[in-house]
Amino acid sequence: MSSIYEKYDLKQVINASGRMTILGVSTPRQDVVDAVEYGLNHFFEVKDLVNKTGAYIAGLLNAEDAVIVSCASAGIAQSVAAVIVKDDANLLVNLHATQLTVPDEIVLPKGHNVNFGAPVGTMVALGGGKVVEAGYANECSAAQLETCITPRTAAILYIKSHHSVQKSILSVEQAAVVARKHNLPLIVDAAAEEDLSCYYQMGADLVIYSGAKAIEGPTSGLVVGRKQAVEWVKLQSAGIGRAMKVGKEGILGLTQAIESYLALEKTTGQQMVEKMTPFIDNLNTLNGISARVVWDSAGRDIARTEISFDESIVGRRTTDIVESLKTGDIAIYFRGYRANEGKIEVDVRSVTAPQLETIYLCIKNLFTGEGNA
Repeated sequence: MSSIYEKYDLKQVINASGRMTILGVSTPRQDVVDAVEYGLNHFFEVKDLVNKTGAYIAGLLNAEDAVIVSCASAGIAQSVAAVIVKDDANLLVNLHATQLTVPDEIVLPKGHNVNFGAPVGTMVALGGGKVVEAGYANECSAAQLETCITPRTAAILYIKSHHSVQKSILSVEQAAVVARKHNLPLIVDAAAEEDLSCYYQMGADLVIYSGAKAIEGPTSGLVVGRKQAVEWVKLQSAGIGRAMKVGKEGILGLTQAIESYLALEKTTGQQMVEKMTPFIDNLNTLNGISARVVWDSAGRDIARTEISFDESIVGRRTTDIVESLKTGDIAIYFRGYRANEGKIEVDVRSVTAPQLETIYLCIKNLFTGEGNA
């Protein structure tokens, strides 16, 4: 155990949940760490740094412009504020201090109004917007989205995430058609998505990514989009964005992370399957436990291990199993969204083969009483 664990009495963690904020998201590559260190040890004219790194990233992604923000959530709030405020200097500094007379309604599919660790609606409200839900929890067509558009509509928001309802929901391309028809900006929150270009190419005006998830940069966010819309986002640095500014080290770290991410060969879903096969085989030897490969519900090329517990055989509720593994000597975090159904998932992207063996042994020992792995 390293000295940092001893100094603060921190628990060792195995992250089998994927790139989640509660665990610090990711562990950046060395070139990213070097860029962060360079940023920490040098001074810059920050506006110049923001503009030039944004232009460089936009060039890499074949977009009109880009800007680095403190995180994806900040990207949502500032993007919403941007399309409401635009370049109104008075409204910029009085967004929450005055009754808005400009359009402030943000229309999104009802099934996209989710809690990703904080509610989407909270980020919209922080940006001065009012959520208008279109369709139903399990359905939203282009026509249903369009019926919610009024003179008060400021933008359409689309949440591309595994948290969102997937079935019977219109696509980004369909949302873009509606937005163009009504001359409205389309904001796409693609925080954990791996393709940094497709949603912009589909017609989104602003696309928001987490810098620390798929890109594996420092805690940060990226907003890519049309020149005018991105300029409005930048203006928010003198408004609500001041409370969520990103440091020079984060700007340089994320810029390097994006450059490296685009050049690196991506791990395929099939490679993930090969990595997890021995783990699945071991789990399937345990009484009352079954494991199999499942694919990402949002359509990404990500394979995970689904572990099912027959609670009548193992004698424990799955939610209690998850809590026990989380609070053991080695804290193991899973994707527990379906624990109430007796199922959890293991995301192997941030887990080594030896760690998968440790997870298996911890699960086995939980029921055999053989002690810690």
